[in-house]
Amino acid sequence: MDDKASVGKISVSSDSVSTLNSEDFVLVSRQGDETPSTNNGSDDEKTGLKIVGNGSEQQLQRELEDVLMDPPMEDQSSDRDHGEGVRNDGDGEEPVVLEASASSTINPVSVAGLQKPEMSLPVKPSEGDCEDLSPFTPMTDEDSVVFSKLTYLGCASVNAPRSEVEALRMMSILRSQCQISLDVTLSVPNVSEGTVRLLDPQTNTEIANYPIYKILFCVRGHDGTPESDCFAFTESHYNAELFRIHVFRCEIQEAVSRILYSFATAFRRSAKQTPLSAIATPQTPDSDIFTFSVSLEIKEDDGKGYFSAVPKDKDRQCFKLRQGIDKKIVIYVQQTTNKELAIERCFGLLLSRGKDVRSGDMHLLDLESMGKSSDGKSYVITGSWNQKSPHFQFVNEETPKDKVLFMTTAVDLVITEVQEPVRFILETKVRVCSPNERLFWPFSKRSSTENFFLKLKQIKQKDRKNNSDTLYEVVCLESESERERRKTTASPSLRLPQSGSQGSMIPSPPEDDEEEDNDEPLLSGSGDVSKECAEKILETWGELLSKWHLNLSVRPKTLSALVRSGVPEALRGEVWQLLAGCHNNDHLVEKYRILITKESPQDSAITRDINRTFPAHDYFKDTGGDGQDSLYKICKAYSVYDEEIGYCQGQSFLAAVLLLHMPEEQAFSVLVKIMFDYGLRELFKQNFEDLHCKFYQLERLMQEYIPDLYNHFLDISLEAHMYASQWFLTLFTAKFPLYMVFHIIDLLLCEGISVIFNVALGLLKTTKDDLLLTDFEGALKFFRVQLPKRYRSEENAKKLMELACNMKISQKKLKKYEKEYHTMREQQAQQEDPIERYERENRRLQEANMRLEQENDDLAHELVTSKIALRKDLDNAEEKADALNKELLMTKQKLIDAEEEKRRLEEESAQLKEMCRRELDKAESEIKKNSSIIGDYKQICSQLSERLEKQQTANKAEIEKIRQKVDDCEHCREFFNKEGRVKVASSAKDGSDEDTDEEKETLKNQLREMELELAQTKLQLVEAECKIQDLEHHLGLALNEVQAAKKTWFNRTISSIKTVTGVQGKETC
Repeated sequence: MDDKASVGKISVSSDSVSTLNSEDFVLVSRQGDETPSTNNGSDDEKTGLKIVGNGSEQQLQRELEDVLMDPPMEDQSSDRDHGEGVRNDGDGEEPVVLEASASSTINPVSVAGLQKPEMSLPVKPSEGDCEDLSPFTPMTDEDSVVFSKLTYLGCASVNAPRSEVEALRMMSILRSQCQISLDVTLSVPNVSEGTVRLLDPQTNTEIANYPIYKILFCVRGHDGTPESDCFAFTESHYNAELFRIHVFRCEIQEAVSRILYSFATAFRRSAKQTPLSAIATPQTPDSDIFTFSVSLEIKEDDGKGYFSAVPKDKDRQCFKLRQGIDKKIVIYVQQTTNKELAIERCFGLLLSRGKDVRSGDMHLLDLESMGKSSDGKSYVITGSWNQKSPHFQFVNEETPKDKVLFMTTAVDLVITEVQEPVRFILETKVRVCSPNERLFWPFSKRSSTENFFLKLKQIKQKDRKNNSDTLYEVVCLESESERERRKTTASPSLRLPQSGSQGSMIPSPPEDDEEEDNDEPLLSGSGDVSKECAEKILETWGELLSKWHLNLSVRPKTLSALVRSGVPEALRGEVWQLLAGCHNNDHLVEKYRILITKESPQDSAITRDINRTFPAHDYFKDTGGDGQDSLYKICKAYSVYDEEIGYCQGQSFLAAVLLLHMPEEQAFSVLVKIMFDYGLRELFKQNFEDLHCKFYQLERLMQEYIPDLYNHFLDISLEAHMYASQWFLTLFTAKFPLYMVFHIIDLLLCEGISVIFNVALGLLKTTKDDLLLTDFEGALKFFRVQLPKRYRSEENAKKLMELACNMKISQKKLKKYEKEYHTMREQQAQQEDPIERYERENRRLQEANMRLEQENDDLAHELVTSKIALRKDLDNAEEKADALNKELLMTKQKLIDAEEEKRRLEEESAQLKEMCRRELDKAESEIKKNSSIIGDYKQICSQLSERLEKQQTANKAEIEKIRQKVDDCEHCREFFNKEGRVKVASSAKDGSDEDTDEEKETLKNQLREMELELAQTKLQLVEAECKIQDLEHHLGLALNEVQAAKKTWFNRTISSIKTVTGVQGKETC
């Protein structure tokens, strides 16, 4: 990929200018309003500089040439016309236009994704003042741009070198507190190999210089703030762990944007590491190649509900799997070159045994998750496979020790800009072990990584479907290993051009033990430590621990020999606590829980060091993660616990080592024991006097055991404190690999702090030949960089620890050297010139005085600030008191009104009670009256019922008598049947006499009268029943009214009055 693929961009969302992999760029002047212009560059558009290119570096330089020289207005308009002409060239393809704001940060780190924009570079050209507005001139002989009329405000240390918030905060502090400023001239190079220089404006001599590769970040103050005329950049100081920020003020505010552009130019080339001469090279076919880094990681169930990454065999470079254990596949896809493509989703994760597998032979895995990683740099796909599936039976069969298996993994991705899906195929080696053979608990995950080169062809606008986001079609996809095989076999297959290709320049990431030596120091927390251990060794330790637990006050006799060989990783947490005497540490545990709730005066120093502790370790690398949180609490608790020493730099490394093996409370207890019982805290006391004594002892031991190296160090003026300070203060935990660090802590807890001398002499003895060839600076670099890297191999670390254990350094000898040191110090104090001693003491007192004055100034500033705050609080309190007084008066008035209302209501209540009593009495009299009426009605009904019954009985008796008479009479019997009804006269009796007819009529009349009387009686009975029902209905209504009256507050009030007056109410049902 040629240099056009990366240009500086300014992103509005983060107020930063970043190096992005893209071919399009634009700088737009700030408009008068924020409304986007829609006139497409018409004449009435507000004056501004808009430069659009289609990926050509030469075009960008031509377009920005006038900006750097600050031309008059008519020149800008011609340039704008030229820029618009550029828009239409190149096969009719329109570039993507990004707008940017020149205000704030330049970050050389690649940012994923194109961020939509609105960015401006303010340019205020005017005729006749161009020289005043341009305090810089190009320096063609040095290929740099020089900026004058700048003031250097100072520098400060920062913890987050790429944090805009922290950079702006330090800029504000230095600008406000700067008392002595320095006028300087700034030279910014145009190439990544160049150096930013500070020059004296009078003599043009160099004051300081900062290589571009060490500059990490550049930021300017926000518009509308006092810092709008300031800018700053951060740089790595001495090593990667120390960062400083340098702050400048520009006399002409408009020039700040141009200074940032110059830094952007340097950063752009720095991000690509391409010499300036390469800019003129024409485009090559590799400009269509997109490089992806794809990593494969296999995880196994650790039996605790989590999945841990499996390790890789160092010799065979194959994954070591356990038989019959649930597994997961994790794929990390990261684009490393060219304009970023958006991965939309993964629609297939496949797995198969062997290599060069056909697509039909691969089997789908269950997808669990997919999406961007937390840092947004990678796309992560996670899948799991079923161990019981017959397709994956090969992972359930143990592999012979002399063989390995091949496994092919494929992932199908849908990329928004690409027409068809893209499949990445990874071939890896695996070995399947017995589930009981070994238990793997790697501290850092191991993965297999492959680079892929995806060649795309851009689809023309007329061939696109439905104006979709599809921009490319796939030409070919080739892995780095395939490319290497093709080169070696001279295959006639497709050859991708190599000129200018960045993909071919990116090797596979090396494994931890295969890193090439370079000038970068080994990060703390590096190295893997496995819990693998032979069964025989575990049995020996198991027997020892069983005996030891019977009597914890006495160490077993064989303990020292076993510790010298190293404590098994799985047992270190328990053994370290026993060695330190923390088996009964309940009081420290309770103390710790109280201490973490208190404030520490060294909180800022602790927070600053936490991010630097074990950055290479997964447990501590995440800011705000569980590891850093636990580490912060332990360091904070100790700083409060030990008030004399407090927190000292380096304690966090030792605490982190302990945290990797035990919970927080136990780690704190062991840390306290090491500091107090093992004498580590003595090294920090009395101006590090005991530490200097240790340095003298080490030099005397060198003089005895390694005299030639001791003499060489004398020749090059290299003293022990220059390389051994971290050894003693951090117990080798800060720089060396974890395998070696853990073994040193084993020995220290077992034999005491004198073990440091054994390890130090072992290090010096094994590296003597290399050190004898170095000068002063070379020796310091060797101790800082090469020495820790030599022990990344476990074999080298084991040999070193064996050598250290075999060296015999008696305590008697150390006591002798200690006595010599104190004698020497006394002699030096006696022989020292009093003037020199007084001058040194005077300097020390002056430094203390300056420090105290600074503290006094800080306290005075704090006092003034607190007074202002108190005055403000007092004013607020007085205003609040006035408001409360007004509210109190209003409340009093409301209280008076409420009391008046209460009296009125009480009078109404008394009247209401009296009325209720009268109504109650009336109701009771009505109830009594109704009760008597009801009784009368009941009595009348009873009498009517009895009368009716008697009348019915009499009627029945009369009817019986008549029937009896009819039966007795012979004549009547002929006319009536047994039921008393009249018989039908027969033809034979037509001639009956008139007497019989008259008698019959008489009987009929009597019968009619009796029936009429019976009907009247029944009518009277019905009327009586109706009256009874009516009375019962009125009675029910009255009872309901009485019952409802009882439930009201009137009834309760009347009852209470009756109770007081002694009147007893009587209820009637």
